[in-house]
Amino acid sequence: MDKKGEDVGLSFYAFFKNKNDEPELLIEAAHWWIITHQLDHFEKASKIKALVEHE
Repeated sequence: MDKKGEDVGLSFYAFFKNKNDEPELLIEAAHWWIITHQLDHFEKASKIKALVEHE
């Protein structure tokens, strides 16, 4: 079942392939997501979009 719209959940892992071929970038994204913004593992895509647009 496809989920679309503002309620869709998003994880920072969504920005990476299944392979860990860019570990430094993965750590940077994890730090931004977990430490800087104290987000849960899954967040609403609309929330992430708003955060990124205001950076």
